[in-house]
Amino acid sequence: MTRSSSRPRAYAPDPDAPGRPCDITDCPHSGVYRAPKSRAELNSYWWFCLDHVRAYNSSWDFYKGMTPGQIEAELRADTHWHRPSWPLGTLGARIDEAVLRDPNHVLNAGLAGRARAAAQEPEMPRDLREPMAAMGLAWPVTLDVLKARYKELAKLNHPDANGGDRAAEERLKTINLAYAAIRSRIGETHEAAG
Repeated sequence: MTRSSSRPRAYAPDPDAPGRPCDITDCPHSGVYRAPKSRAELNSYWWFCLDHVRAYNSSWDFYKGMTPGQIEAELRADTHWHRPSWPLGTLGARIDEAVLRDPNHVLNAGLAGRARAAAQEPEMPRDLREPMAAMGLAWPVTLDVLKARYKELAKLNHPDANGGDRAAEERLKTINLAYAAIRSRIGETHEAAG
């Protein structure tokens, strides 16, 4: 048993053809095949007969006049159908670390919990208040915690991960200076204790 396909053949005339003559001058045939006018006008068509649409299609070059860089960009955009895309895991959101910073720990422990913790914690040295705030840490801190937080912030604020953003580069410089200051103070504390 053979089935007949309801789908028209690729070379069949366009069912929406406007019933006009071929757009080639002095052609006696009907223009029942459409072809895009240019790369910039893909939804605007020439209407040709079968012979002229074949000739037009054989000479058609979508990339004609484009530089190699433009061709590469077009091919990359084609991989996701010219829709916007973001790095995996970000869902298109760029979260500013400064917005999420909670130096008073209001969001973590609440005011009452912070007051109890402040009574039990040794006081933070004055010269480390700014570096500790930049790292988003509370005093006292161990070297392992400091290193883990530094790696996390360095990865998040590295210019290569942020498309060469100058603000990210400045944040990374601040994080590097804060890390060095805290690390040297932790080293002094361990030497004095040992």
